[in-house]
Amino acid sequence: MIQEDRLAAWLQRKYPHGHTVRSDKALYHYAMQLKERYLRKSPPLNRVAFDSSLLLTRNALGIHTSKSQVHGGKLKAKREIHVATIFKDLPPEFLRMIVVHELAHMKEPAHNKAFYQLCCNMEPDYHQLEFDLRVNLTLLETISS
Repeated sequence: MIQEDRLAAWLQRKYPHGHTVRSDKALYHYAMQLKERYLRKSPPLNRVAFDSSLLLTRNALGIHTSKSQVHGGKLKAKREIHVATIFKDLPPEFLRMIVVHELAHMKEPAHNKAFYQLCCNMEPDYHQLEFDLRVNLTLLETISS
């Protein structure tokens, strides 16, 4: 499809719409809605933000962090999710897939069977969306080179 210059049109037909999640605040609310629906008992999220350095410096689409700090006599954990800024311009299905992926890491740290079952519970088309996202990123890479 790349050689025949049909991939971009195919992706546009399959994913025709954009989304309105453009700011860190909107992304935080978006992630919290998913968390409240599927992971109510998981620890709270302190921050969810777009990160323009992810693809360039870490070769990642999203990351989750958990930092423990001693505060007085207690240990406090701060949990954060960072999503690559490229998702501002990608279809909403891909944004949902990456947020679901990072939320699932809050409960399952490793990419194991339980992790992917949790992803599919939150997004039934998870595997297809992940594949289509990789196809889209490959297309963007061929366009930019």
